[in-house]
Amino acid sequence: MFSFFKKKTPPPEVAPVAAPVAAPVTAPAETPVVTPAPTYAHTGSLIGTRVAPAIELPIPLAAGAEPERKDWVSKLSLGLRKTGSSISTVFTGTQITESLYDELEEALLMADTGVDATTQLLKDLRERVKNGRAQSPAAVKWLLADALETMLKPLEKPLVIGQHTPTVIMVAGVNGAGKTTSIGKLTKHLANEGASVLLAAADTFRAAAREQLVVWADRNLVEIVSQESGDPAAVSFDAVTAGKARKKDVVLVDTAGRLPTQLHLMEELKKIKRVVQKADATAPHEVLLVIDGNTGQNALTQVKAFDAALGLTGLIVTKLDGTAKGGVLAAIAREKPIPVYFIGVGEKLEDLETFSAREFAQALLA
Repeated sequence: MFSFFKKKTPPPEVAPVAAPVAAPVTAPAETPVVTPAPTYAHTGSLIGTRVAPAIELPIPLAAGAEPERKDWVSKLSLGLRKTGSSISTVFTGTQITESLYDELEEALLMADTGVDATTQLLKDLRERVKNGRAQSPAAVKWLLADALETMLKPLEKPLVIGQHTPTVIMVAGVNGAGKTTSIGKLTKHLANEGASVLLAAADTFRAAAREQLVVWADRNLVEIVSQESGDPAAVSFDAVTAGKARKKDVVLVDTAGRLPTQLHLMEELKKIKRVVQKADATAPHEVLLVIDGNTGQNALTQVKAFDAALGLTGLIVTKLDGTAKGGVLAAIAREKPIPVYFIGVGEKLEDLETFSAREFAQALLA
């Protein structure tokens, strides 16, 4: 279901296009080459996928991938049911009235969409209803899905591995957000696709976190750099240095959970990043924040605080299964549009997937 994508070097890609017949038949020439590769929308690829344009008709997916992605969308719809049901009930009437917009505004705010995002969504929706001449609340509902997809689109971006050797990924988050578990899942998928991974157990405060990471390392047959009660920055430095020496594809740095209000611990994160840069001047290449989807607007606060401290490059949103606050992604898109690389709807390995604005919008309003 997952495919590992390394950024290709220019020569191999240019060669097939260089034929003189490519000019008059550009589109047909590209189609057979691109379709099998993991460049179409959400074939189940966890790393390096791109998103195809949003369309109503079936997207040209690789053979065998579509049913698996449909299964994921069904699981996402089930997880977002608490959030979606409160919004969907607004559209059970028979007429499009001003009260419909009032009820929708309340439902969006209750889903932690935020005032700014809610205002923009309603403004966009009114324009779509006017231009599309919707005749029923049901039609308005799907126009809302389109408006929500448009708002969430800036959050779509693939995580590409292979531009650096190793690609150093630093992962942060508050306590209990699912940070170490997400790292373990990501490690599993990377290892399954043949990528060499080195883990850095830089959470030296919580023994259970280190032990949990060791279990993931043993299970996936990957190496780990760990110290008991060591300096997190030193562990990170050693891991990046070892990753370079051993030619690893990826170094994943697990940091201790902390609240953004714990200023001394936030300073420690900054120190870890500085020390990592001493081992590799270009690192960390990705700085990911893991946020709990159940925390609603607090998640947006965390994104702003950690971004100010570290300069985030991506997000992993966990625990979206059963949440009533799924609208927070719209708030993030509106106020702090940092890419959402992955979303999680459960504890299982397959419950971590790439983020698609279209899938999320449709699952929310299913």
